[in-house]
Order: sequence, then C-alpha cells, then structure tokens
Amino acid sequence: MSTPEEKLTELGLELPELRPAVGTYVSRVRTGNLIFTAGQGVDEYHGKLGRDLTTEEGYLAAQQSMLNLLAVIKDEMGELSKITKFVKLLVMVNSTEDFTEQPIVANGASDLLGKLFGDKGKHGRSAVGMAQLPNNTAIEIEMVVEVAD
Repeated sequence: MSTPEEKLTELGLELPELRPAVGTYVSRVRTGNLIFTAGQGVDEYHGKLGRDLTTEEGYLAAQQSMLNLLAVIKDEMGELSKITKFVKLLVMVNSTEDFTEQPIVANGASDLLGKLFGDKGKHGRSAVGMAQLPNNTAIEIEMVVEVAD
C-alpha cells in the first residue's frame, strides 16, 4: 500500500512549508491522541466567493488549505500514516451573502482526504460562509485528527 505522502506525489501535489502564524497562537495542540489545528488559510486565493472567485477556485483553495493542514500534522508526527481518523473539519468560506455553495467548496478538502486516506479520510464537517477572513483569504479550515503514538 502507498503512504499518503506517496499518494500526494502520484497526484502531482506536495506539502508546502509551514505558514507563519498571523497572531499569538500555535499551529496545533496535541492532547492525548488528538491534534487540534489552528485554522489554515491560503496564500494563493483571496477575495469573496460569489464575487471575486468562482466555486471552482474555492474548491482549489480548500484543497490548498488541506495541504497546509497536512503539513502541520506531518511536522507534529513525522509521517501522515500515523493519522488514524479525521474527526472533524470546520471549513470557513469568505463569501457574499447570496453565495450558497460552501459545501461544494469544502469538497476540495474532503475529496483530497478521500484520495490520500481512503475510508480513513471520512470525517464530520461543517462548511459555513463568513463575512470576512484574515488577510482576505478565500478560505480557512481547522480540523481535529486522531493519531497513533
């Protein structure tokens, strides 16, 4: 079986360098076998879905945000195969009042987890619209994962 890192390579994707915090917080907190991440925006997509960006661009932004999150987990654990379960995603979409495709945008992150982790990538999820996100990023995602020691 391929590791998640090998599957990333097969997909032509790679984990980015860790992004610096934009406030007084850490990128993740581990308690027992759970890791709670701070929200990860993206550097590539800015503006509001429904005005500045299309749903398709939002999907790609969500995928990139998930890559940023996986980089945080890899930094903590050393390898992504130590993830045993994706417990929950909170997907926040910078969107106009009338934009209603937040779940489709969030699929960019969820679909990537399915490709990399199969059934282990299934998770609970909320996808919500926000009036604004820091630095006008298109998306921010936080997650909770269960890991093996």
